[in-house]
Parts: sequence; structure tokens; C-alpha cells
Amino acid sequence: MKNKFLFFIAAVMAVIFIVTGCSSDFDYKKADVDTSVSDAPYSNARIGICIYQLNDDFMSLFSEEMVNYLVSLGFSKDNIIVLGSSNNQAIQLSQVEELVEKKVDVMIVNPVNASIVNSITEQAVANDIPLVYINREPSAEEESNWEEYDLDVTYVGCDARQSGIYQGELLIDFGVDKLDLNKDGALQYYMIEGAPENIDAGFRTMYSVSTLENAGIKMDCLLDEVGNWDMATAKLIVAKGLSQGLVPEVILCNNDAMALGTMEAIKEADLVPGKDIYVAGVDALPEALQEVKNGGLIGTVFNDYISQSHSAVDAALKYLAGEKNEHYIGCEYVKVNSQNAEDIIKEMGSNTAVEKREDD
Repeated sequence: MKNKFLFFIAAVMAVIFIVTGCSSDFDYKKADVDTSVSDAPYSNARIGICIYQLNDDFMSLFSEEMVNYLVSLGFSKDNIIVLGSSNNQAIQLSQVEELVEKKVDVMIVNPVNASIVNSITEQAVANDIPLVYINREPSAEEESNWEEYDLDVTYVGCDARQSGIYQGELLIDFGVDKLDLNKDGALQYYMIEGAPENIDAGFRTMYSVSTLENAGIKMDCLLDEVGNWDMATAKLIVAKGLSQGLVPEVILCNNDAMALGTMEAIKEADLVPGKDIYVAGVDALPEALQEVKNGGLIGTVFNDYISQSHSAVDAALKYLAGEKNEHYIGCEYVKVNSQNAEDIIKEMGSNTAVEKREDD
């Protein structure tokens, strides 16, 4: 690994040497915007954004907010390239190559999975393109390489362990006596996990259950399956479990999209979410927040895409200004229940949609 990174750093120096004297000449299309915007320092800067899957509800909100924030700072929409990778690592790697060929000045990447992060990093470093990872945290080994070689690479996101802990605490705060519908002294539950190889999914799964167990609550797992962050997949998983007579008291979902799919399956089984089966999610999607207010969801964990998207853009701007970032830029989750759901809704406000391209 060390030799590999030394090779790429040497490549970076060679590229810098070749383009010295012309690197500041932009050949990008000028935006049709106000004079105040066109004169902004970033009006000609080009930024590439690569999202693991644009039809993911959370990442759609995240990417839209990034674009809105970039435009508000003076970026031209023509110079903001947003690509969706269809949850396919081969597509994402080719898109990173595409962004390199387009000579973007900085990249923001939401990786399909942790196994391709090193390849993405190497392409960025070799071409002297600063890189900001978002939402899906790379491995500790990968992050240590950024530190060791002082690379212009950072990660912006929350500690997924906290989201798992908060999800468990939501159930504890609600009251275990209320959740223990059959009064057997244990909670029968389903776990609907996000995706294999995903650090966030692993931590959310582990820490939600361990938080409950550490509080002295006996946990009885009836079903544990991967829903791939997808509403329809989660719905199928839960419907199948219920059809087999596996009726839980609680269903823990790694994200809100799967929680919403879970609720649909419960309703179609002639059961009532929030009464016959309790469901908890993570992300605080607008639809999920309404369900928390209405009692359909016991709670969710606010994964603040607004502050995270702004932090990711701010990190990118520091790189554009020739400054350094910390290699890990953290944030805090927020527990959401029926008491504060309305406050979170107001905080989120409204977002402006942006035209995006999803490659097949």
C-alpha cells in the first residue's frame, strides 16, 4: 500500500509539473446568471458529484441540497455534474474516470461500497483532484492512508454507532412494558439491515440491539435480513416473515425507506403499525417524520442531510482555496419521537429539486 501511494504522489507531482502555467485557465461554459453570481470566485469552478443511487430517498435529498447550496455560493449549475451509479460499483468507477476526463476541480463521492474506495482515491490522487467522501464511511485503514500521506481526501458524515444507540434509546424511552405486547419479558423483533459491506449498516444493527440488551432487556430475534436500503425489498421481507407466522413486537430498520416499506407490509397483513407492531427507522425522511407524528413509527433518528451536505461543500471549497481539511469531519444525529418531530420538520424546511442523470 505504501509503495502504491508513493507512486501516485509522484504521479501527482508529475502532472503538476506538466500543467504549470496553464492550470488556472478555465475553459468551462459560463453560466447564464446574475452578474453578482458570475463574478463569484466559484462561478467557473467545476465540481463532480457521484451518488451511489439517486433514487435512494435520503441521498436524493442530500444531493439536491448540495446543488442548491453550491448555486447559492456562486457555482454555475452547468458546472455541477451529478451522476447516479445505480448501486453498481463498475458504473461508479467508470463515472469517476469520466469526472477525471472532464477535469473537474473537486469530487464529492458517495461510494457504492467500501471495497472500491481505494480505487476511487487512487484515481483522484493521481490526477490531483481533491476528494470528499460522504454518507458511507470508508474503512479505518483507508482513512489512515489519507492521514499518513497527507492526501487531500476527507470524509463527511456521522458516527453510525450513535444512530444505532439512539434507535435503541428511542425504544427504551417509549417504554419496554408498552413494547412487550405478549408480556413474556422479552422483545421479539425483526432486524432489517441496510447492505452488506456497509459500515453504517453494521454499526446500526449492532448498536441498536446492544443498547437494548445493555439496558437489561432480553432480545429475541425472529428474523434478520438485508433490505438493501430499499422500501420494496423491506416490504417483501416483512410480508414473508409475517406470512410464516413470525409475528414480532418490534421491527428495527437501518433506514426510514425500509421502515416505510415495513409499515406497508404490516398494514397489508391487517395489523396496525404503532399498535400491533412497533417500527423504528433512521434518517428522518419527510414521510417518516409524518408517521412519527401520527404514531405509525415509534421514532426515527435524524440524519441531518442539510448540515452534512453543507459541510461536504464547505470541505470542497477549502480544497479549491488550496487549504487543508481534517480527514474526518463529523456530525451529530438527533433522536426523533412524537414530541419533537414537528420541530425537525420545520428545521428541514424545503429544498429545490435539481436535474440529475441516473446511468443504467
